[in-house]
Amino acid sequence: MSSKRLEQAAQATKTAFVFPGQGSQKAGMLAELAEQFSTVTDTFAEASEAIGFDLWQIAQSGEGLNQTEFTQPVLLTASIALWRVWLELGGVAPKYLAGHSLGEYSALVAAGAMSLGDAVKLVNLRGKLMQDAVPQGQGAMAAILGLDDAQVIALCAQITAQGAGSVDAANYNAQGQVVIAGEKAAVEAVMALAKENSGKAIALPVSVPSHCGLMKPAAEKFAQALEQTAIELPNLSVIQNVNAEIATDVAALRQALTAQLYQSVQWTKTMQYLQDQGVQYIVECGPGNVLANLAKRLPHIEKALPLDSKSRLEDALNTILVAEGKIA
Repeated sequence: MSSKRLEQAAQATKTAFVFPGQGSQKAGMLAELAEQFSTVTDTFAEASEAIGFDLWQIAQSGEGLNQTEFTQPVLLTASIALWRVWLELGGVAPKYLAGHSLGEYSALVAAGAMSLGDAVKLVNLRGKLMQDAVPQGQGAMAAILGLDDAQVIALCAQITAQGAGSVDAANYNAQGQVVIAGEKAAVEAVMALAKENSGKAIALPVSVPSHCGLMKPAAEKFAQALEQTAIELPNLSVIQNVNAEIATDVAALRQALTAQLYQSVQWTKTMQYLQDQGVQYIVECGPGNVLANLAKRLPHIEKALPLDSKSRLEDALNTILVAEGKIA
């Protein structure tokens, strides 16, 4: 669909698309849909040619899938494949797009801000730089549940001030759900304090502590690659991670993507922004349903719908077409 047609289609919608980040990958993703829609394998072939290795083989076999440098381009490609299938089937173009962490790149590709080929090369480099920034086993992430944002921020500041290491609030995912990231000992210390304060703490199986101060060296190198990548203003409204605001300037967009590596993902504010704009339907465009499940907890979201299987895709297509008044 052309940029002009996308803009026209999106003018009156109550629908937003969200694109997942790392953690949503699984071996065999989109295999069922690929049997019915050649667009899926065509999209993977396009991305694989750009990056120089077989992304579909990684997605299906699972070999290397949890290595950050491979996870990121595979997930981005899967999301764009689903986006293309959605449009191919006459799905309503959303008024807003947002992506969680890596998913912000999927949103930008969907909105025409950068090509799929450029994006997969960027996120492959992003993954490598993130992995190189912190030696294996020295960083960690954990989900803190049942405490408010201010409490989690205070606990991180307390442990950092005590000299136990660097730890930051990395992802504000929902009310009462904040992910922290940093040096392993510091993360474990905050987890212990959270439990002492009647919260819950769950260690996350990740190889890289994303969205924290430890990623600043990676961000400095990544900024150079971003400067050399062709980026245009999105033709659909994309909400940025670092400030939960619409991208309206290409230079600021590049800066936000750089800062995203070491600053918090403002997902709670992003979802509040969507609700404030009258969005009632959330479609998760990628493997899994993590973001759809988060959206279901929000008071003004009528439905949150994943797309990653034939039945889910059909359900979402029909639900949104009816909700938008395209069919009775």
